[in-house]
Amino acid sequence: MGVSEPVPGPAPGAGGRERLGVFGGTFDPPHYGHLVAAEEAAEQLGLPRVLFVPTGQPPHKRDEPVTPVHHRVRMTELAIADNPRFVLSRVDVDRPGVSYTADTLALLRAAYGPDTELYFICGMDMLASFLTWHEPARVIAQCQLVAVTRPSYPLVDVAALERALPAARGRIHVLRVPGIDISSTELAERVAAGRSLRYLTPPAVAAYIREHGLYRTGR
Repeated sequence: MGVSEPVPGPAPGAGGRERLGVFGGTFDPPHYGHLVAAEEAAEQLGLPRVLFVPTGQPPHKRDEPVTPVHHRVRMTELAIADNPRFVLSRVDVDRPGVSYTADTLALLRAAYGPDTELYFICGMDMLASFLTWHEPARVIAQCQLVAVTRPSYPLVDVAALERALPAARGRIHVLRVPGIDISSTELAERVAAGRSLRYLTPPAVAAYIREHGLYRTGR
C-alpha cells in the first residue's frame, strides 16, 4: 500500500462514546492555521468540543527559545475566544516536568472517563515523526490520532507506520483541511522584522503581541 489518502468523513470510534478533540501545541503564537485545523477536524469527525492544550515544557524544543507559558496560554485564550466549542485546557501547564503526549492523554482520560473517546489532532509533520515520540505505543492506545494535511508537507505513508507499530492499525486518520501555510516561527520572524500579522492570526493575538513586546528580537 502507498501513502494514505485523507479520509472524507468521520474516523471510526466506539459506539455511543462521546468524542473529544485534543489539540496540543506550543502555540507560540497561535494562528489561523491552528484554528482552521481544529475547526475542520471538529466538523469532519463530529467533535462537540476541542481542547486546546498549550504545552508547558515542549520536549521537541528543549534547545530552542520558547515564550513564557503564561503568554502562550493567554494568546491561546484570545485566539479561541469566539468559538464556543473550543476550550482551553491547562493540563500541561499546571504540572511539572516535560509535557509528553502520553502523560497528557492519561490525565485527560482520567478526567473525562472511559466513556469519552479522545481524538488527538496534530500536523502531518508531527505524524511523520510519530515513532520518535515518547512512548508512541502508549499514545496510540489512549486515542485516535488525527493528522491534518499541510500544503508544504507530503502525506505520510500510514500503512508503513502501522507496519512498524501494529498497535496503531486503524487508529491513525488523515484529514484534508483547507491549505493555510502558516507557521508560528514565521509569525515570530515577521514581528522581529517589523512586518504585519494581519490576516495571519486573530487581531486580539496580534494586539497582545504588540502590547507585551513579544518576538521583537526574533527566535
